[in-house]
Amino acid sequence: MSNILEGQVLINGTDIWKEYGVFLTEEKKGGRENLNAIMAPSKTKGHIGVDIREHDGKKYSGTLLPANAERDVTLHFAQYARTREQWLANYMAFIRFLKSGKDGWLAINFPELRLTLRVFYLDCTSYKTLTYLWKEGVQASRYKVSFREPEPII
Repeated sequence: MSNILEGQVLINGTDIWKEYGVFLTEEKKGGRENLNAIMAPSKTKGHIGVDIREHDGKKYSGTLLPANAERDVTLHFAQYARTREQWLANYMAFIRFLKSGKDGWLAINFPELRLTLRVFYLDCTSYKTLTYLWKEGVQASRYKVSFREPEPII
């Protein structure tokens, strides 16, 4: 599994699989929720118009300059460890890592896409345990984390 997952996602230069046992996952086989979230373009900021009562419609500048509005990106993560103790330690460390970042910022790099998102942590919107934490042995879970990208690259 390491050969497949290693180097797929780097956050602030850290390989999340090697460091925390975390990787991107999908809701179900063949899903593309992560790719859709990463590649979805942001909305544009609204243009300012003048609404004069005596004129029809609104008047806008002769040249409209589009600008991106901030966007939220939700990624689906899974986490795996061979022992309960290792899983708990990695889970706590990974969530702290996401919340603190580097001065609060996270550079999420997807080498295969040649794309880096500059974001900050917003929320863990869903958490699902895949194994029983009160039993020793292999542990796994999945969760969705929302990030805000203030200056979208798309």
